Amino acid sequence: MREALFIKKNKERWERLQNAPPTDADDMAKDFIRLVDDLAYAKTFYASSKITQFINSLAARFYLNIYQNRKEESSRLIAFWKYDLPLTIYSHYKIIVFTFILFAVFFAVGFFSAQNDEMFVRQVLGNGYVDMTEKNIAEGNPFGVYQSGSPFLTWMGIMINNIIVSFMYFVKGIFFGILTISSIVKEAIRIGAFEQFFFARGMGLQSVLTVFIHGTLEIAAIIFAGAAGIVMGTSFLFPGTHTRLNALKTGTKDGVKMVIGLVPIFILAAFFEGYVTRHYKMPMVISISILLISMLFLIGYFIIYPIRLSRRLASGKNQEVIG
Repeated sequence: MREALFIKKNKERWERLQNAPPTDADDMAKDFIRLVDDLAYAKTFYASSKITQFINSLAARFYLNIYQNRKEESSRLIAFWKYDLPLTIYSHYKIIVFTFILFAVFFAVGFFSAQNDEMFVRQVLGNGYVDMTEKNIAEGNPFGVYQSGSPFLTWMGIMINNIIVSFMYFVKGIFFGILTISSIVKEAIRIGAFEQFFFARGMGLQSVLTVFIHGTLEIAAIIFAGAAGIVMGTSFLFPGTHTRLNALKTGTKDGVKMVIGLVPIFILAAFFEGYVTRHYKMPMVISISILLISMLFLIGYFIIYPIRLSRRLASGKNQEVIG
């Protein structure tokens, strides 16, 4: 193809890209690919031509725009974990504390109810699970349930299930937080009864060191997911100076942030349950180390960091622009 025909055929498109480049990421990517093809053709047949230099500069501009967009998306992701989520957690710390206390109280209810009534455990956990566990205990493998199945499939299955459950806790909050509170109460009672089942058989410490390898992160995430649902539900009941609709929108947005922020926690907790908990007979120091690291992370990121960040911003010492 002659150079003049090549230019005539593509001139209108090049001018459009130069004067009114697309803003949509998909359109930008498609146009960039076409420009790269044009540049390759021009370099092959018109290597020393000015049109080759023009296409090269236009393609370079598109490349920079794509790179900057990706960088901006990355910056937003960093800002979410560094600012948005911690500040959202801090702004709703009273509800989070309430949810934690609620869970702790009904955990104790489940624990002591099971202690005073052996049938309570079967009512909560089901006869099948109790019979299976008693059989495992008799065989000297009390936590054998965690050794069944493929580690990878166990990880994936538990991760997906827990993420779905956390979103359900949140969605139930739309009914003024009542159904979310009910779910938290039931889960706390179930876990309390579960723990008492092993304490009653002299395996309390072993149960804590086994179950809480994954349970530390998992239970904390459940509490935060419940808090997210309550945040949404109570925002409508107690709108403050906002209209109820605007308060509900804000509460929903904050709740979504909290639930999304829990996804990595559920992924890690499920990984521990699939790959690590099955080796519960590992040296005690390893189990304790995992528990301590998990607790330090939760306390550091979800309690200490939000408080320090909020105080730093309030004092005006932090001059960063938060996007």
